[in-house]
Amino acid sequence: MAPEQLKKTLRMLPDKPGVYKYFDKEGTIIYVGKARSLKKRVSSYFNKQVHENRKTAVLVNRIENIDFTVVDTEMDALLLENSLIKEFQPRYNINLKDDKSYPFIRVTKDRFPKVFAMRNPVKDGSEYFGPYASPRVMHTVLELIKKLYPTRNCNLLLTPENIEAGKFRICLEYQIGNCKGPCEGRQTEEDYNESIRQIRHLLKGNLSEVRKHLKEHMQECAGHLQFELAQQFKEKLDLLEKYQARSSVVSQSVGNVDVISVSSTDKVAFVNFLRVANGLIITTRNMEFRKKLDETDAEILQAALGETRATYGSVGFNEVVVPFELEIGEEESLRFTVPKAGEKRKLLDLSLKNATLFRREKLEQYEKLNPEVRVDRLMEQMKTDLKLQEQPRHMECFDNSNFHGDYPVSACVVFVDGKPARSEYRHFNVKTVVGPDDFATMKEVITRRYSRQVEEGKPLPQLIVIDGGKGQLGAAVEALGELGLYGKLAVVGIAKRLEEIYYPGDPLPLYIDKKSESLKIIQQMRDEAHRFGITHHRKRRDKGTLKTELTEIEGIGSETARKLLSSFKSMKKIREASLESLAEVVGESRAKAIQQYFNGDGIS
Repeated sequence: MAPEQLKKTLRMLPDKPGVYKYFDKEGTIIYVGKARSLKKRVSSYFNKQVHENRKTAVLVNRIENIDFTVVDTEMDALLLENSLIKEFQPRYNINLKDDKSYPFIRVTKDRFPKVFAMRNPVKDGSEYFGPYASPRVMHTVLELIKKLYPTRNCNLLLTPENIEAGKFRICLEYQIGNCKGPCEGRQTEEDYNESIRQIRHLLKGNLSEVRKHLKEHMQECAGHLQFELAQQFKEKLDLLEKYQARSSVVSQSVGNVDVISVSSTDKVAFVNFLRVANGLIITTRNMEFRKKLDETDAEILQAALGETRATYGSVGFNEVVVPFELEIGEEESLRFTVPKAGEKRKLLDLSLKNATLFRREKLEQYEKLNPEVRVDRLMEQMKTDLKLQEQPRHMECFDNSNFHGDYPVSACVVFVDGKPARSEYRHFNVKTVVGPDDFATMKEVITRRYSRQVEEGKPLPQLIVIDGGKGQLGAAVEALGELGLYGKLAVVGIAKRLEEIYYPGDPLPLYIDKKSESLKIIQQMRDEAHRFGITHHRKRRDKGTLKTELTEIEGIGSETARKLLSSFKSMKKIREASLESLAEVVGESRAKAIQQYFNGDGIS
């Protein structure tokens, strides 16, 4: 907009609740928002020199025209905003990923209404209850309805004229007890509608009304000595009690409340909505919102609240339980509760758990299709959990092995993007350390590894993990200091006993959540380094031990010992070999010397 036209429009904005629309130069709606005060909210976009994020700055630069609608309350603005976003799907508004595939229970508007499950509701005057996150739960409810209040499932036109003329005949559904035969007038329209009224109570969670209705009929039948009929109502009461025991009952004291919570990432927010009626959870829904302008959790919840109240209505549900305060002006008909304890806190925790599980499920599905997304998330999580300056894309882990100080070796394993890079693994035969000295061994190996990496100009890791406690970590830090690398590379130690993470110069360890993927990757590196080191150590020890024993035999040198081990694979097989098989490898005279040695003749 031209500056003068913009100023004129901003001056016209009233200090009242409403909805505003931004248009680009093509006249397309690019953003819809709601406000408690249109004047303050819209002006804030143009009064700021620097916006919260780059996306908002881009949005403001594209605004060519502004339109607004004044409403009575902020909740009205929220509902109108939700409706306009669905209709126009502006580019810069958060995008609700629709979940119309969830099943509903439908009560039709026909004379003698039908009750059944369906997806994708249509606006035909029917009532819809749900959606149900679990089809199993929905079918449990339908099964209960069928047993308590059988209704027809046919498509017959049951007008009084047709019924009176006897145009229809009862079917198998009547014979098996799934229908009371209104088509032949065996159930009156008044009685049928009473059943529908009770079904509505049940679907809304008003089980006390259904219970009262069944009990009255049971007592009435008993009073008229209709004991078999009274027993049928008693059985229906028992069914209702069993259903309620299996259902998510919170507390009768909670009353009618909506519960809403959010779990979000940088780009996506996952919202869970619960509707509780008379202590019974009657509606659950998960929603996924794609962020467009780095919206906060509070903004996401406001959008979700508009969506849920537009979809499920608000009559009788004046209280909303939320995890934090929302910037929505409270009205007489609506209040927000942020519970700290009690039944409502348990409800909120349940909603948060569902939002978190929904988030995990969706992210796992997405990461299976896009493995690089999982890598990015893991690296960012490790950076956060380990308090690093950068993502540890390249990590190296060291472990020492020796046998009573003999044959000391060290292993270095390399992980790239959280996965083993086995071609980069390295063994080190320790050269300068005598005896079992883990600290000196670690210092030698770190020095050799990174002095060579620097000399050859090879990339250095973002994180070094030392398998050991403070002593081994201190030796590694000393070596890095002498190389001038300390402070340039992050280095931590992991102690086996409690899986503690130690940092240089910090006497207190860091304890990472045992279920954390960061800790699992570090444990995998540590275990891989231990396996790789032990395997090399055993080979070296066995090779040294065996060759020493063979070369003690007169006439057997290291080259002959190598041939024997290469051919027979083990000392046991060499001891058990026949003279002829030994002679084929080393000749007859050496074969006799070997047999004499192992038979005891060669031992002095």
